[in-house]
Amino acid sequence: MAEESEDYPIVDSHIHLYPATELETLAWCTPSNPLSGQHSLEEYTAATGSPSSLEGFIFLETDRKHDLKSGADNGSGWKFPLMEVDWLKRIALGTPKEGEGHMSEHKKLCLAIIPWAPVPSGAKVLERYIDEVEKHAEESFAKIKGFRYLLQDKPKGTMLHDGFIEGLKWLGKKRFVFDLGVDQHSGGKWQLEEAVDMIQKAHEGVDEQDKVTFIINHLCKPDLSVYNQTDPKFVAWRNAMFRLSKCSKTFMKLSGCFSEMPDKLKTAPADEIFLALQPYLVVILATFGPFRIMFGSDWPVCTVGVDDAWKKWRQVVARFCDLASLSKEEQIMIWSGTAIRAYGITELI
Repeated sequence: MAEESEDYPIVDSHIHLYPATELETLAWCTPSNPLSGQHSLEEYTAATGSPSSLEGFIFLETDRKHDLKSGADNGSGWKFPLMEVDWLKRIALGTPKEGEGHMSEHKKLCLAIIPWAPVPSGAKVLERYIDEVEKHAEESFAKIKGFRYLLQDKPKGTMLHDGFIEGLKWLGKKRFVFDLGVDQHSGGKWQLEEAVDMIQKAHEGVDEQDKVTFIINHLCKPDLSVYNQTDPKFVAWRNAMFRLSKCSKTFMKLSGCFSEMPDKLKTAPADEIFLALQPYLVVILATFGPFRIMFGSDWPVCTVGVDDAWKKWRQVVARFCDLASLSKEEQIMIWSGTAIRAYGITELI
């Protein structure tokens, strides 16, 4: 493997962080969950090995418990997502509480924050919620570049409701991005089909500068146990990638793949993983191109069943860049440039 790929500046476009004191606020967290326990910056920097090339990360909301109805009515359903904003403010401003697993010097790594938002509730509620976010974030609000409402576990039609589309259009007008999380593997191909329809509806009748930017997570989570390119699952995924890439202002995260692999592949060397993923990586490169693809680790989710997961995924992506014969400029875009552009990060320009 060529060494030069590993020397490019890295912006990790997708990580999650949470302190041990707030585990009960996470919708998915039980004591037996392998990701239970504190996952803060001490653990993250240890997992990465703190390479000199790591410029920083983009934080993605961690699915805190919420209630759309009571949130819309009186704001009480927003308590835990706003608590997450408070937590990220302490990271971004370098003002940790004792035992939270980060230090003041870690603040330079926090390049952007993507909290939860009640997008299905429509523009008026969304505006009221983001006013609350700004109050909680204080000086760190400038790092909030967009929002996510996780769709992978929601019922059919959620992302096509009028309120959701209205919320997306409002985000675009306010220059916030939307991180899109759907899941073909567990949810089914309908999620991919609805995602395409959603983007088209959100952009319909909107001036180009006001269209919301969509940053698509984890290749839409295909089933990575499927290697046959004539398999209906692969064909459906490939077709969706072509359709999504044709939508304006869409970007793709090269992330989240370990979670969709069979257990045997997770423990394989990086080169073997790359070979298994090659059909998927070829499609992503052919559709989105290096100027709309960004590296993301999905830490700590990537660590489940995978040793040295952050470093291994970096090796897989480096192998991809080398064997695709990408130019220096193209590799820089994948490792950091695309994330800087898509999220509007100004500190590194």
